[in-house]
Amino acid sequence: MLKKISILLLLVLMPLTATAKTAEEDRQELREMRSEVLARLYEQNAEAKGLIADAEGYAVFDNGGINLILFSGGSGKGVAHDNKSEKDTYMRMATAGVGIGLGIKDYQAVIVFHKRAMFDQFVDKGWDFSGQADAAAKIDDTGGEANAADTVVSGITVYQMTKKGLALQATLQGTKYWKLDKLNGE
Repeated sequence: MLKKISILLLLVLMPLTATAKTAEEDRQELREMRSEVLARLYEQNAEAKGLIADAEGYAVFDNGGINLILFSGGSGKGVAHDNKSEKDTYMRMATAGVGIGLGIKDYQAVIVFHKRAMFDQFVDKGWDFSGQADAAAKIDDTGGEANAADTVVSGITVYQMTKKGLALQATLQGTKYWKLDKLNGE
């Protein structure tokens, strides 16, 4: 019996190990996501390009979230870029909150840091507490969205773009960002 269970586990787990990405493949995927999101942002908001170029740094995240009546949550991955050193820091994020809403949303966020201290704090400590109200209805390339996201901290500009999803929400949520040690070589 133990032998059968061991063989079954081996057969189930082998395909998972074969598809596991290397750290460099994960980094490359995040860099490509960043390029795509920035290109889309610049197309939709031309002045963002100059704002990002003049900033201390910026971060781009690909996120997914869900809101069920009174509770919301989400997670994602991204990369923070230091404009002075040209160094990338790979990160994760998770969010949880309370408020009224219903829906699922797949979106990207671009966070622009105008002050060095804000960028350093984000990369090192990574906590952001924000209020959010938005309405989005988008499936494939059809639909519309209206996003209003603002952080409590000055010196930061946040852009949100919906990929796919349907959501109507007004939430107060906390978001935690942290370094991905595996991808940063730490």
